[in-house]
Amino acid sequence: MYDPVGRRTASGARSKDTTVPRVQYPSAQGRRFPWVTVRHECIGPRSYRVSPVTSVQDVKQLIYEETNLPVKEQRLLHNGRILDDSIRIGTLAPAGSSHVYVTLEGRGLKGGGRFGQTTPPLVEFLKDILRRYPEGGQILKELIQNAEDAGATEVKFMYDETEYGVESLWSPDMAQHQGAAMYVYNNAVFTVEDWNGIQEIARSRKRDDPLKVGRFGIGFNSVYHITDVPSIFSGNQIAMLDPHQTLFGVNESGQCWNLSTDRKEITELADQFAPYMGMFGISEKTIKDGSFPGTLFRFPLRMKPSQLSGNIYNKEKVLELFESFKADASTVLLFLKSVQKISLHVREPDGTERMLFQATATENPDDKLERPNALKTLGQAIDNYSNGVLSSTITCVTYQVNIETQDETAKETNRTTWLVCNGVGGRGMCAELDSLADNLKFMPIIGIALPLTANNQEDKGAAFGFSGRAFCFLPLPPGEESETGLPVHVSWLLWPHRQPQEHQVARSGPVERSSSLVE
Repeated sequence: MYDPVGRRTASGARSKDTTVPRVQYPSAQGRRFPWVTVRHECIGPRSYRVSPVTSVQDVKQLIYEETNLPVKEQRLLHNGRILDDSIRIGTLAPAGSSHVYVTLEGRGLKGGGRFGQTTPPLVEFLKDILRRYPEGGQILKELIQNAEDAGATEVKFMYDETEYGVESLWSPDMAQHQGAAMYVYNNAVFTVEDWNGIQEIARSRKRDDPLKVGRFGIGFNSVYHITDVPSIFSGNQIAMLDPHQTLFGVNESGQCWNLSTDRKEITELADQFAPYMGMFGISEKTIKDGSFPGTLFRFPLRMKPSQLSGNIYNKEKVLELFESFKADASTVLLFLKSVQKISLHVREPDGTERMLFQATATENPDDKLERPNALKTLGQAIDNYSNGVLSSTITCVTYQVNIETQDETAKETNRTTWLVCNGVGGRGMCAELDSLADNLKFMPIIGIALPLTANNQEDKGAAFGFSGRAFCFLPLPPGEESETGLPVHVSWLLWPHRQPQEHQVARSGPVERSSSLVE
């Protein structure tokens, strides 16, 4: 729906008022804001919510802004009749309906005139991402990767069944997103780069930092398997994304609010922001203070098929996500440098919260500085390589880490001690590897993890009969493709999407680089 007051969008720009002139009509007529859908065989249907007094000329201008087809080359037809530019859309709506359908003809779209390539609609772009990114626990891993990149030490997932009020919302269309949702919290705060990066889905701002686990950025959009309207509350801002571009205005894919400058509106739209209150320390005081010292994602579950996805999510499917994640929980923290704790929670309709599962990484109690010091040394070696400092040696650090998983449902606690070794190649040791690393923004870093003990057993050395898997900092999806047959887990930067290689389009660069690392 268009924005009647020109409020800010997630990009910081003011949304456009497409209704001129602005005339108030009684809402009882049901035609205050009619929809006009423009149909064309090449560009597909495009819908706009406008005023009854919006003219055909105004609609042509909207089409021009989306397609670059000049207004003078457009013809709009209604029931086979060419529409004059002065006709008002409201006069075309059938009795009892607020939807107008017109057909577009234009020289640049049919047989002559303007010609050129265009980018696909945002929804189509995201649908292609969803086809390439798997469902299941991998979605949770993508969000853990983003938290790792931000330097967070803790990540919490929560399923919330609460149904929130629908009286004071941005628009009535937001009511469908006030129900059950999955939340993801981490204790780091979005930077300006993060806010910009999450809006630029076609390119990731993380590519320039070879140590960023989720540096391909595009993986965040796997959350659209679950939701149509993800939102982010971090620092001094709340933002909502709308890839269908129907909630916040024509061609507007999001909206953001600043806790200080937009406090009055946040307070007035109490139901709209109620889903955040009481979650992970957020309260009315947070709004008054103007800042939240963490990041909270909210993903309202998709309750009916949308243009973006036909996936329907409910409590059962969210808990399946949790179970899928639990299968890898004992190894998820192995090669991460920042995140030390991950937990799964549910919030019942009455507001009762309970923890289902928790995984924690801790240092060797005999030497709590061993792991932090090792990671500091590793970080320095990575910085040297990135800055072009020549070295004829491989920097290798080794430390022990204890992974404890606590399953509250099964009333089980398991603890495994691992020996982890990470190595970084020296710049200048292999010209071919340096060239590949620079061109692909990769880093010659490799890690291995060997299980020593399990379930608090006495340390008797390496576990017998253990079969390892491939990691790209986090475990790749389970299956034969990620099984290495080695007696250790192995982590290294493989290819741009953390999926089995057979699912990728052939990319000689990453494959060459993986071979160079192994050699």
